[in-house]
Amino acid sequence: MQKIRLQTHSRTELLEITQQVENIVHASGIQEGICYVYVPHTTAGITINENADPSVRRDILNTLNKTIPFDGNYTHAEGNAAAHIKSSLVGTSASIPISASKLALGTWQGIFFCEFDGPRSREVFIQVIKSEA
Repeated sequence: MQKIRLQTHSRTELLEITQQVENIVHASGIQEGICYVYVPHTTAGITINENADPSVRRDILNTLNKTIPFDGNYTHAEGNAAAHIKSSLVGTSASIPISASKLALGTWQGIFFCEFDGPRSREVFIQVIKSEA
């Protein structure tokens, strides 16, 4: 298993990590298999979405922040209940097929680390598994 270490800079932020994950896949030497990307944080997530137009990231964050406001009527004592809810909705992992030593992502797809309680130091775990077929 490999780790990517990140430093976020905003309360909510989507950081593209596609190239870092692709580098780990390439270094593994695995031709065919699966790449598992996991975030071990309760106030962060992983998503795959368009990476060509940065406005998509802004739209995702704006919609999540409007739908799940920071100052909602929450009972969680730490004051970051909205971040926990966003993490639960987005999810903390993604599985991407590997084909010919590359991530089998669509033309416009990228992998994004989702910060919902920043700024913070974060980690993303990457597990590359060889196909047995």
